[in-house]
This record gives sequence, C-alpha cells and structure tokens, in this order.
Amino acid sequence: MCGRFTLNQSAAALAEIFEVQSVPDLAAQYNIAPTQMVGTVLHNPQSDKREFQYLRWGLIPSWAKDPEMGAKLINARAETVAEKPAFRSAFKHRRCLVVADGFYEWQRQQGKKQPFYFRLQDGQPFGFAGLWERWRSPQGEEIVSCTILTTAANKLLQPIHERMPVIIAPQDYNLWLDTQVQTPEALQQLLSPYAAEAMTAYPVSTLVNKSQHNSPECIIPLSEG
Repeated sequence: MCGRFTLNQSAAALAEIFEVQSVPDLAAQYNIAPTQMVGTVLHNPQSDKREFQYLRWGLIPSWAKDPEMGAKLINARAETVAEKPAFRSAFKHRRCLVVADGFYEWQRQQGKKQPFYFRLQDGQPFGFAGLWERWRSPQGEEIVSCTILTTAANKLLQPIHERMPVIIAPQDYNLWLDTQVQTPEALQQLLSPYAAEAMTAYPVSTLVNKSQHNSPECIIPLSEG
C-alpha cells in the first residue's frame, strides 16, 4: 500500500516537469497522510492542457452515502481496478498523477514497525498513478477526491513490503492522462513495478509514524539522526 509520502519541490520545478502552466507556491510536505489535500495533475479536455489541482486523498465514489468512505479508499490495486465498483468508472474516465518526490513503507522488525523512505535516485519529483472522483452530498457539498494505485513490489521494496505505489514514467504521462483512452489493455501496461535500479531507500526515524510530524527530520537517514 501507500499510506504516506512527501513533496518538497518548487512550484517552478513542478510546472516544468509536469508541463503545466501554473502551480501554486507549495509548502514543503514531509509526511502527507490520507484525507489531506494532495497535489495532482489532470488533463482538461476543454483546453487540451494539463492542470495542477489539489484533491482530497481518499477516493469517495459518486454513489457513496457519506464522505467517510474515502478514508478506506486511499489505494486501489492495479490488478483489479478495472472491475471494482468504486474505481472502474474513474479508471476509464478520470485518471490523474499524484505528485510526490518520495514515499514511506514500514517493515516489521522484532515486533516493531521500522519506516523506510523511498525516492528516485536522481531526487526528481514523479507522478503516482491516480484516479479522481467528484462526490456531492444531498445538501450540495462537493468534494473532489483521489486514490493512488498500487502494484507488486519491485526488488528494492520486496524486503520491506509486498506492495508499492505505481509510478508512471514521464514518457507515459500523456497516455495515462488521455481521457480518450479507456480500454484496460492500453492502461494496464503502465501499471508495472517501477525499475528498482532507478530508486533508492533507507531507514528513517519513527517520527513519521505520526502524521502531525511534518519536518525535514522525517526523511533524514536513521544513521544520521
């Protein structure tokens, strides 16, 4: 699964990498948690351009009775996303990139959970494969939310966790965001584990276990803490 991640990049860098015209100034986030607002990139079919938007993390299906369901849907399994009622419509019509530059997974060690931090070798930001959905309450309240797809762990993650978030390669951004592409066969090829050799990982402090901790100390290698 993917339950925490980070984003500490300038707005200018994100605008360039994700080819969006405008990105708001962003505060550094070292411990992004479910139900928080997260930065995403979507394709606007009217303008035929990419847009940066903040969405709530935890997908609320349009048919949900209340928004609490979103807290249980922070991830969607790539292997079954095309069939699951909560995700299948969004998988066809409402895909996005959830912007990040690292994420955490936990390994059980002697009865405790040790967090590890994963990022790309070059330190660049990247896009998780995401889906988004619009939910409206009977009173007219509207929430736009998202989920992050997961797949089998690559060799780097396998000793830590059996799953990992799907990272979309930059050359595949257009295909993933293209709302005209709706066949599972065309999309599933993008949902493989990211290349282990392009990533790095190290243990970090258990500070990250509590979502209220949002500081650079969360990503300092444990040996340096």
